[in-house]
Amino acid sequence: MPPHTDILSSGWVARLPAGWVPYVHLARLDRPIGGWLLFLPGLWAIALGAGGIARGAWLVALFLAGSFLMRAAGCVVNDMWDREMDRRVSRTAARPLASGALRMRQAGLFLAGLLALSFGILVQLDPLAIALGVGSLALVVTYPLAKRVTWWPQLMLGFTFGWGAPMGYAAAAGRIDPAALLLYAAAIFWILGYDTIYAHQDREDDALVGVRSTARLFAERTGPFLLACYGATLALLALAGWWVGLSVWFFVAMLLPAWLLARQVRRLDIHDPALCLALFRSNREVGFAIALALVLGRL
Repeated sequence: MPPHTDILSSGWVARLPAGWVPYVHLARLDRPIGGWLLFLPGLWAIALGAGGIARGAWLVALFLAGSFLMRAAGCVVNDMWDREMDRRVSRTAARPLASGALRMRQAGLFLAGLLALSFGILVQLDPLAIALGVGSLALVVTYPLAKRVTWWPQLMLGFTFGWGAPMGYAAAAGRIDPAALLLYAAAIFWILGYDTIYAHQDREDDALVGVRSTARLFAERTGPFLLACYGATLALLALAGWWVGLSVWFFVAMLLPAWLLARQVRRLDIHDPALCLALFRSNREVGFAIALALVLGRL
């Protein structure tokens, strides 16, 4: 096992049949943070656009399941594209396709199963949301290529992981309006910020293998860049709340995620991979705090 990796092989994973473990690692089921982060923009949109508690709860359940399935599918696609490159990066060398624990055919069949389950969830939504869900596949497939052609793959991830905002709003409200677009823009800037923190784990290895990232681009200037990203996130969320007429409690409650984001910037040490991973993971709490503020604003 490489000295720095976020792959989990102990705990509940160690109690699984040996043949299951590579698939758990391939789908990142041992590291659920990505599923939560994919889910949260959709949760924001449902909180903002849902017309009733029962409808909102049903959509939350669908989006939660769909987010974890599509995150798993995205990880499979990513690893299929990057298997050769992953072998040359310490944090990713133990991934199943890079290490040879799984073959491409096995990964392809697993991907087909994940997409079939995801489609079963998608067809339960309204037509506009279904169309947006199908459209997201283009982002899922092309995102892994971004690091080869641009210094801004984290922005591409923002477009991809933030897609749940317009899709969730379409499912909840049956339309796309400025509030949905403001939520999407806020999610993009949030993801651009937190994925830059995440990319600092691999900054040195990425330089050796030629992978581009905003972590490499901004390096020691990452702190001001994060302030700009997170500041834009908060401003766009405030505009979305104002547009739909949320109460003053939304703006008061937004002080909590604002403090959590500022704390990330203050604590960041780009030369400490373990801290970068911990700060990246802390964005789950940020996302839930934003969702809580949106709910309170509708009271």
